[in-house]
Amino acid sequence: MTGLAQPASPLSVGSVAQLTLSLIAIVALILAISWALKKLKLAGPRGSGGIAVIDQLSVGPRERIVLVRVGESQVLVGIGASGLVPLTPLTTPIVLKAAAPAPAFADRMRDLMKRPGSGE
Repeated sequence: MTGLAQPASPLSVGSVAQLTLSLIAIVALILAISWALKKLKLAGPRGSGGIAVIDQLSVGPRERIVLVRVGESQVLVGIGASGLVPLTPLTTPIVLKAAAPAPAFADRMRDLMKRPGSGE
């Protein structure tokens, strides 16, 4: 006997289980990040042409009313499970108050780190 232990086979049950759990964790992390970006409205295409969403209001779990700017005019549109429904074109445009600029990523991260239980 040489006294040296044989290395574990790369196809052992333990290594396959560890690989499977690692892949599941990575996929779960990707899904969680995409869900968070969707909720924070940081992901998704932004219109840069003549059409833009000015404001929106949720009126149900899958329904909302959206104020859309098309060129110089504005249109109120209903969005639901059945699709888009043009509600009314507005004769006088609605002017919204200027919203505060969104904080930078570093500021948001700093705020998250300062929350209770974060160690500070």
